[in-house]
Amino acid sequence: MRTLWKGAVSFGLVNIPVKMYVATENKDLKFNYLHEKCMSPIQYRKYCPNCDREIAPEEMVRGYEYQKGSYVIINEEDLSRIPLETTKTIDILDFVKLEQVDPIYFDKTYYLEPSPGGEKAYTLIVEAMKRTNKTAIAKVVIRSKQSLAALRVKDKTLIMETIFYPDEIRSPESLSSGIDPEKLHDNEIKMAVSLIENLSVDFDPVKYEDDYRKALWELIEGKIVGREVSQMPTPENNNVVDLMEALKASVELAQKNKKPAATRKKTSKKSQTGT
Repeated sequence: MRTLWKGAVSFGLVNIPVKMYVATENKDLKFNYLHEKCMSPIQYRKYCPNCDREIAPEEMVRGYEYQKGSYVIINEEDLSRIPLETTKTIDILDFVKLEQVDPIYFDKTYYLEPSPGGEKAYTLIVEAMKRTNKTAIAKVVIRSKQSLAALRVKDKTLIMETIFYPDEIRSPESLSSGIDPEKLHDNEIKMAVSLIENLSVDFDPVKYEDDYRKALWELIEGKIVGREVSQMPTPENNNVVDLMEALKASVELAQKNKKPAATRKKTSKKSQTGT
C-alpha cells in the first residue's frame, strides 16, 4: 500500500509517529464514453464560454460564488494564512464508546501504522484502548482539509475513520416516518420480530459478494470473446400483497433455509462417513 500521510498521533503529552494508508478501494467496473461513429474516447475539456477557447491549468483560479454570478477569489497564499494548529498530527480530543457514534457520521477509513521508533507507544495506546473498550475522537488535517476522526482498534491495528461534522448531516425531519406505531397489530409486530430472529446470524463479511459486478464482468468477458450472453433469470413474483401473509411466507422460508447447527453437523458427518 502507498503511504498517504505521515505524522503523529497526539495522545496527551505522548506523540506516536505513524504512517497513514487508505483502507478501502472501490472495485466498481468503470466505462469510457466513446463516439459511436468512430469509437474514439470522448474528451472532457476545460472550456471558457466567454473567451470561446480551451483554458490551460495555469490560467485557472479558485472562486467561491457568494451570490449568483459573483465570485471571490481564494489563492494558495490565502489558504496558507488560515490559522490551523497542526497539519501533521492527529490530535485526540476525547474518548467515547463506539456505539455512541452513529454510523451516519463515518466517511472514509484509513489504517495507521507505527513509524520507526514509535512501535512501543503505538502498542501502548492500542492495548489501553482495547482494555477500556473506548474510541478516540480527534482532529486531523488531510490534503488541506481539517476533519473530525474516530480512532478505534481492530485486532492489533489502529484504524482512523474521518467523520462528518454535525452541520454536515442532513436532517430527516422533512421525510415521512410511516404511520403511528399504535396502529400496528400485535401479531404483525410478533411476526416481523420472528422474521428478524430467523434471519439473524453473526456478521461474516466473507459471505457477501457483489453479484452485479460479477455478472457485469461475465457480460464484458462474453462480449470480448464473442460468446452469447445468457440472460439472468427473472425473480418469481408470488403476488403476495397482504402484509401478514407476506410476513408468514417470509418466516416459513427463513425457517426452511435456516437448519439448526446440530442438524447441519450431523448431515456433514454422514456425508463424510458415507453412512
